[in-house]
Amino acid sequence: MQAHNGSCDIAPSLSYLTCLMELLLDWLELDNLEDYLNYLDYLMWVFTPLIIVFILPFIIVIFLYLSILFLHVYKRKNELKEAYSNSIWDGARKTLATLWDGHATIWHGYEIYGLEKVPESGPALIVYYHGALPIDYYYFVAKVILLKGRTCHSVGDHFLFKIPGFKPLLEVFSVIHGPQEECVKALKNGHLLAISPGGVREALFSDESYIIMWGNRTGFAQVAIDAQVSIIPMFTQNVREGFRSLGFLRILRWLYERYKIPLVPVYGGFPVKFRTYLGDPIPYDPNTTADELAEKTKDALQSLIDRHQRIPGNIFRALLERFQWRAKEE
Repeated sequence: MQAHNGSCDIAPSLSYLTCLMELLLDWLELDNLEDYLNYLDYLMWVFTPLIIVFILPFIIVIFLYLSILFLHVYKRKNELKEAYSNSIWDGARKTLATLWDGHATIWHGYEIYGLEKVPESGPALIVYYHGALPIDYYYFVAKVILLKGRTCHSVGDHFLFKIPGFKPLLEVFSVIHGPQEECVKALKNGHLLAISPGGVREALFSDESYIIMWGNRTGFAQVAIDAQVSIIPMFTQNVREGFRSLGFLRILRWLYERYKIPLVPVYGGFPVKFRTYLGDPIPYDPNTTADELAEKTKDALQSLIDRHQRIPGNIFRALLERFQWRAKEE
């Protein structure tokens, strides 16, 4: 078999695979195997970083499923105790909180400022900026469990409840998808409740300029008014540098706005510095409307962004901040 004129003629001297290799080398204009290997090395050098940044977000997903696996094992081990205790999941929550807190410390040098503004008991509504992946919020929940001994209830998007296997994790950590009546009920029962008004839209289509994308949403403000609780704004520095999305692609934005399909790839997982800041509580005022309270909350969150985030965000700078010390007064 011989390679000539772009084809392989049958001959016993060479295998068909060798012939195809020769054709490939000719097409790439590579003279020998060494040139071929150098070409492969070049491709690996170019594409490996790109592959890595798209793989790292899946590590977080794997970590979530490992957490779910732990819950299943924990439940089986303690199923007899369940008949005698209403707080059987406390140990599981604290164990997972410890694991997530360890991940936060090692991978992002995580720090939190203003946690004392979260009440030791009683309700409060926490409103936060939504990163491409809300891993900073997971870290916050872990800190509240470990340092406050409280479980922060959360409002999650409907698609979370459709992810296979996620139900135990959502139930143990008190994640609800609304509606407003359920949110008010949770607050009136004395729980902490956290919500990101921007939700999936803000997660996928905001960028390193940290634009707050709430639109005309005021439901969270009405919840605070109905439950007569204060609102605590929360923002995590460099959350957009840890994970980013390809939300700038117009076709992906069109698919989401038209069909609510969140098919926007997320990449990153960079070990940048994370600092979570909680602002001063916005107290309940019966004379404030939902529109006014929503605007006041947005201004408070924007103030945290303006104070603690350099715009536009920069991944390399955020990595360097791992080695910078910042006074606790901030």
